Amino acid sequence: MNIITVILESVVVFCISLISSLGYFGVFFLMMLESMIFPIPSELVLPFAGFLIIEGKMNFLLVILFATFGSLVGSLLSYYLGKYGGNRFVLKYGKYFLLNERHLINAEKWFSKRGELTIFIGRFIPVIRHIISIPAGVGKMNIKKFILYTLLGAGIWNAFLTYVGFTLGKNWETIMQYSDYISWFILGVIIMVGAYFLWKEIKKRREKSKRRVVLKL
Repeated sequence: MNIITVILESVVVFCISLISSLGYFGVFFLMMLESMIFPIPSELVLPFAGFLIIEGKMNFLLVILFATFGSLVGSLLSYYLGKYGGNRFVLKYGKYFLLNERHLINAEKWFSKRGELTIFIGRFIPVIRHIISIPAGVGKMNIKKFILYTLLGAGIWNAFLTYVGFTLGKNWETIMQYSDYISWFILGVIIMVGAYFLWKEIKKRREKSKRRVVLKL
């Protein structure tokens, strides 16, 4: 049994016990964590809640409401973390991660132009939805639009996963088998894209250094 399996099983036990003991508030709390940087997958929380609906222990509409409100609260906490802490972090420690003030300006421009689509689509992508609210805060995305598109994206995704759990019944854990592959694939893509931009930034800095040397000569 590898470390990932052990961690996943621990998360499963934690989520099931919390929902079983706290009900809707357990769903709210777990989805709040899921919308931050904690490794709580909604693909585990909501299908189990869907199964409990079949058992008559939960109501479909209330699961969606509590889950989506939890997603919003977690997203807002991350948003303000990025808005009030992200800038200072980048300005103070950004040089160690090849980040500077220009990147903050670019982030702000991106979320002012494409923030709605980014937030909405980000809710459907594993890994991305855990962290997407932080750069939205760093980019100072309009808060009303952030709330609206977070509610839309999270609401649709939460309803879908709950319905899947309701449909699968006792086999609700099946969805985890597929979402796990998707998560690793998305993570791999993110790493490759990040590596590309890192290489591009390093190359740009080297070219600037060469031009400075030439000018001095």
